[in-house]
Amino acid sequence: MCLLLQFLCGFDTIGLRIIGGEIVANIKQQIKRNKTNEKRRLHNASFKSSVKTAIKAVERAVAANDKEKALESLSFAHKKLDKGLAKGMYHKNFVARHKSSLSQLVNTL
Repeated sequence: MCLLLQFLCGFDTIGLRIIGGEIVANIKQQIKRNKTNEKRRLHNASFKSSVKTAIKAVERAVAANDKEKALESLSFAHKKLDKGLAKGMYHKNFVARHKSSLSQLVNTL
């Protein structure tokens, strides 16, 4: 079984155990690390979702021709994008591209 897993998954199965068909760490530190990774994954997903919401808020304000609300939302979206860049969630070009396109969108008002 271990050789089959090693062949199929491409990793060494030492220090791992199988529970319910799922490969689980057997080493205490790796179990802790997996727990931390899951917490960070959920936090990152939540943050990325909030960034998407901020971007959509700008787009909705522009669609409604509300310049004041669009500028306020743009400032918030820029802040969120910059924070994501600082934390390493986004590549600098991704952030620059979105900031630029949102600014152009607001400038059409």
